[in-house]
Amino acid sequence: MNSFKRGFFDGLPIGLGYLAVSFSFGILAVKSGLSAWQATLISMLNVTSAGQFAGLTIMISGGSLLEIIISQFVINLRYSLMSISMSQHIDKSMTLPKKLFFGEFHTDEIFAVGMGHKEKLGSKYFWGVIIAPYFGWALGTFLGGVCGEILPAIITSALGVALYGMFIAIVVPPMKHSWKITIVVFIAIAMSLAFKYVPFINKISSGFAIIICAVVASLLGAIFFPVEDKEENKA
Repeated sequence: MNSFKRGFFDGLPIGLGYLAVSFSFGILAVKSGLSAWQATLISMLNVTSAGQFAGLTIMISGGSLLEIIISQFVINLRYSLMSISMSQHIDKSMTLPKKLFFGEFHTDEIFAVGMGHKEKLGSKYFWGVIIAPYFGWALGTFLGGVCGEILPAIITSALGVALYGMFIAIVVPPMKHSWKITIVVFIAIAMSLAFKYVPFINKISSGFAIIICAVVASLLGAIFFPVEDKEENKA
């Protein structure tokens, strides 16, 4: 049943999850000097959790526009691969303008939900599935930003810890099921510590440090732990 209603109910739990995560982004943004409305505008125009947190970190540290551009390209490059895969899973109602429009709202969770359906999906489904995630992400950011402006500093600092909890929740489960992923994560951690404490290289800005850690750790993982082709294994 490829319908708006089905898409909306598929997207509802995603939206509730985004509400909680973006709340942390709103708090962090306001603590960093932005207004609640500025933080909300960032979420409404970007809709990317890791990208926004990384971009905000670079802004806070006084990084350059080039650092932000490169970091966003690296972090969000995965959406290109997801879109290619999703393009094989949509029907003829998805014209090029609609593909470009819905691409703005293409997130990891929406991709996972969409690919979980056996039948091809159309524009009605995507109209439904993007509503709750988009407004949940924007509303959560706004509420977090407002709380960051009116709540005592000790409370906002405590709520800001949720940001680190989010990253732990993303990284730890895959690590528990794959020693290869665990090694890649520890490579990134070791490099991050080096950029923080090792003389000379600790002069590199945090923006470029994030980019280098992500690219090098991913590259080493791809070289030493390549993903096996299932079709080749069957042959």
